[in-house]
Amino acid sequence: MLIEFKSRATGTITMTGDGGTRILAVLGRAPEPRGIITVAQLPAAIAALEAAVAAEKAAPPANPPAAIRPADEDPDNAEDEAPAAPVTLAQRAWPVIEMFRRALAAETDVTWGS
Repeated sequence: MLIEFKSRATGTITMTGDGGTRILAVLGRAPEPRGIITVAQLPAAIAALEAAVAAEKAAPPANPPAAIRPADEDPDNAEDEAPAAPVTLAQRAWPVIEMFRRALAAETDVTWGS
């Protein structure tokens, strides 16, 4: 499932379901097929996203970095590779926060749809 955030002040931000639903959850919104964040709601939405990002950064990492590979392991073997680090909320939220700021400055709503 894709979620697209749209505003007349900016372009469209398209997120996969996991990223988009996580953003909506921080905003206290259900992942409904369509929704709106009005100009009046944008300051609280920006504050909620910024607070969630700050809380995530303050928390200890859920997955500590992988240990250094022993010298006898083959570096070209894909099975020896450590899993990729998960995408953080901060990485997912920054374009949305920027969109919300621009929409607020232009006094225009933000909508989402899937």
